[in-house]
Amino acid sequence: MPARNRFAELLSEITEWRRDIHAHPELRFEEHRTGAKVAELLTGFGCDEVVTGFGRTGVVGVIHGRARGSGKVIGFRADMDALPIPEATGLPHASTHPGVMHACGHDGHSAMLLGAAKYLAETRNFDGSVVLIFQPAEEGSGGARAMLEDGLMTRWDIQEVYGMHNWPGIPAGQFAVRDGPQMAATAFFELTIKGQGGHAALPHKAVDTTVAVAHVVVALQTIAARNIDPLKSVVVSTCGLRSDSNTYNVIPDEIKLRGTVRYFDPGVHEMVQKRLREIAELTAQAHGANAHLDYNPRVPPTVNDPEAAACAAEVAKVISGDVIRDFDPVMPGEDFSEMLAVRPGAYLFIGNGDSADLHNPAYEFNDELIPVGCSWYAEMAERRMPLG
Repeated sequence: MPARNRFAELLSEITEWRRDIHAHPELRFEEHRTGAKVAELLTGFGCDEVVTGFGRTGVVGVIHGRARGSGKVIGFRADMDALPIPEATGLPHASTHPGVMHACGHDGHSAMLLGAAKYLAETRNFDGSVVLIFQPAEEGSGGARAMLEDGLMTRWDIQEVYGMHNWPGIPAGQFAVRDGPQMAATAFFELTIKGQGGHAALPHKAVDTTVAVAHVVVALQTIAARNIDPLKSVVVSTCGLRSDSNTYNVIPDEIKLRGTVRYFDPGVHEMVQKRLREIAELTAQAHGANAHLDYNPRVPPTVNDPEAAACAAEVAKVISGDVIRDFDPVMPGEDFSEMLAVRPGAYLFIGNGDSADLHNPAYEFNDELIPVGCSWYAEMAERRMPLG
């Protein structure tokens, strides 16, 4: 069975919702307009319950099936937040908020779950309840954790939870899901290198933080190359430098270096944190400076329950005709992992086709995916909670 005809009928309407959300992107925990739109639509669909302000700016909708004798409750999650990236698509529905855009497709994720919600509220061809989770602050700020701390799983007795993310490079509409780890754990770090500022023409009278930082950045790459088992995956990336100087002829007194760590194995994580500190401190000392590390673990790996992943894949095959099951885990992180840590479930990729990469200023969600993604949610609800 391909995408359901009802979603082809609804495509223009769902696309309009998606592009409206895209044109008005909101950063983590600022999703007030987006959340209000989602809540208004869910209420209009006839959801049995709509809760706003859950997990600060999240929205939860509940749809009961024609029967509830099974006692089954399944959660479907979509993220809503945007990124602090200037948009470069030039599209008619491009961001109207300078410096902010939906560069990861969360607008599309929300639209697909909204489309599925409209259909499920119309048909209710399942025995149990569907909980629609519109999560804020996926982009590194603990939105999943905030919803869990507000009692997401216990308030509605959610027994399984599923999510979906578009993925550039996979053919449009094709699904991919694997058993076990699918996405990496994440941590952020900030290194503060302090020296002695001075005139750029008199470097011998200063302690040059720029030279110290340059050596630290290069040395950090030896963690993955020389400290970690080559058969274990790890990424240590330096992603930005900031100093207290904004001119051409001043050696800064202090430079901050920010980056991220990605991993799967807890032992790898411990080694990376240890070596980050040692390399930064000793390399800085070798140049007469000193270093301080702030290290912030963020989310665990995204680990799919094998039985749930198999069911998700079976439904995906019914919808798209093919599903990728055998692929290597990827190093980006996803805080849906927090939900999978407390309930069984699975996280799928749906191909975005030959688009710009995620987090790229030229990225655009492919609206052709909408009927396929909506159909997967609908079919999943009906298969996991069959009537009669």
